[in-house]
Amino acid sequence: MTSWSIRMKRSVMTTLVKESPGTDHWEKTTHWKPEGAKRAPSYLYADETKCDQQMETFLKCIEAAGGSSEDGFSAVKMTALGRPQFLLQFSEVLVKWRCFFNFLAARLGKDGKEALDQKLDLEELQSNIGSFLCDGRLHSSGVVDILDWNRLIDERSETSDLLVVPNLQTGQLEPLLSRFSEEEERQLQRMLQRLDVLAKHAVDHGVRLMVDAEQTYFQPAISRLTVETQRAFNRDEAVVFNTYQCYLKEAFDNVATDVELSRREGWCFGAKLVRGAYMYQERARADEIGYEDPINPDYESTNTMMNELGLDATDKTVCFGQLLGMCDQISFPLAQAGFAVFKYVPYGPVSEVMPYLSRRVQENRGFMRGAQMERELLWKELVRRLTSLELLHVPAV
Repeated sequence: MTSWSIRMKRSVMTTLVKESPGTDHWEKTTHWKPEGAKRAPSYLYADETKCDQQMETFLKCIEAAGGSSEDGFSAVKMTALGRPQFLLQFSEVLVKWRCFFNFLAARLGKDGKEALDQKLDLEELQSNIGSFLCDGRLHSSGVVDILDWNRLIDERSETSDLLVVPNLQTGQLEPLLSRFSEEEERQLQRMLQRLDVLAKHAVDHGVRLMVDAEQTYFQPAISRLTVETQRAFNRDEAVVFNTYQCYLKEAFDNVATDVELSRREGWCFGAKLVRGAYMYQERARADEIGYEDPINPDYESTNTMMNELGLDATDKTVCFGQLLGMCDQISFPLAQAGFAVFKYVPYGPVSEVMPYLSRRVQENRGFMRGAQMERELLWKELVRRLTSLELLHVPAV
């Protein structure tokens, strides 16, 4: 299944999102999910040849986007570029390392978002994890903060060396699993090489590359690898965009950390913020458990918050995007007001398009409650055009 993204009003931009014909198959993991819950399918790993074919499809998508617009986007999925099990294992390592840092920071009176600004004494870390920090690769100041901590594993010689995690009780490093074989090492390297090829192709064709967010048990690794790609390709402008799922509790911390990292290292931060699909469930859970509703109380409250940011229609650093047919009564006025708005238009064989569309409907079923209002607005517009003899609407330039 492929989807085109159309730039509304003045120009047309194509973003092609390729979904594997196997998207109705689910990647098997050992993670628990509630009975009756449906897992959003990811790419099913077949072999390296299939991953190369999917990379070629992404390359064609980038070329199509670059050939039809000067400000095109193209979206890719990391699970299409290699074995998803690698992302699962790498994510577990990243989460445990972050937890270990937060554990040590909490011992010094810092926790949660405050840990972003917390610096830990290097000698204390060395006493907890031995020789791992004794190679002198960190700052000479004798302290390490969470951004340095995120980079600790960058210098390891082999990928399988990354798969060690700290034990919170003993402070010793323990292997997460057995070492990768030589073939597994090559497979993981090829996954990273494919992402590098796509980023270089995007630069050559003037296209911005969005790396989609996926399931939470893959996302830490996907986000981390995307940041590494941003370090390499976002020096002069934002070419590679990371995706942040704003319904996740750690979304703000993740964005704040990556923004600060880009500021320190001098590269351009690029992000796609997705709304999140569980607004009603979040509110119901907050009410049931008794904590503060994490979502704005109404639409106008969101408007007020956004107005405080002073976003101007001429500021093209912020774009809006929606699936064609969903909330057109919002995206069309935005485009007419001069904001950059993109609409995704899926097309392809019915057997491949329907699974994608059904997932989008399931994720946005709250919006479906507004279908009656959309019908009323469409009918009102139709009557207006008939009575004014304006059958074709030509937007003002």
